[in-house]
Amino acid sequence: MKLIRLLLGLLIILGAVYWCTRPCLNISGGAHCQVMTMEAVSVEKLEICFIHSVQKTEVKEYFTLAEDGAGFVLNSTHYHSFGVGLPFLEADGSFRQEGNTFIMDDMHRYYGSLSLRTGVGTQLTVKVNDKVYPLYEIFDSGEKIDIKIVPRYRTWLTDLL
Repeated sequence: MKLIRLLLGLLIILGAVYWCTRPCLNISGGAHCQVMTMEAVSVEKLEICFIHSVQKTEVKEYFTLAEDGAGFVLNSTHYHSFGVGLPFLEADGSFRQEGNTFIMDDMHRYYGSLSLRTGVGTQLTVKVNDKVYPLYEIFDSGEKIDIKIVPRYRTWLTDLL
């Protein structure tokens, strides 16, 4: 009977450790304000949308989680004007135009984490799967926002620090 209790206790402890260390997508910023946390395996799409600070046109960037599970891959960018900071070289990916939209696909750019800042008039939003997070409404202009893949227990530490 003692052996069964010991094994059951060990299984509970191992299960808790496993659950606490599962990779999660975490969006946080400002004074340790967490916007959202979800298990990374549940993330199908990650989209960042903003108004370009110079061109004043909408830009959408489409990401997926990297195969290593520790970062992100920028796959595509959609925008409406050429200019500073917008991809256009053949080395950037596959370029095409659909109507008034310029699309750069096959970008395959890896990022370990994404650091963003809200700005005046940029209307920075993040869309995870089908849920939209209007970061420009949550944070003051100029605040840093981090999007990372972290173990679940680190999301609790962010709340405590």
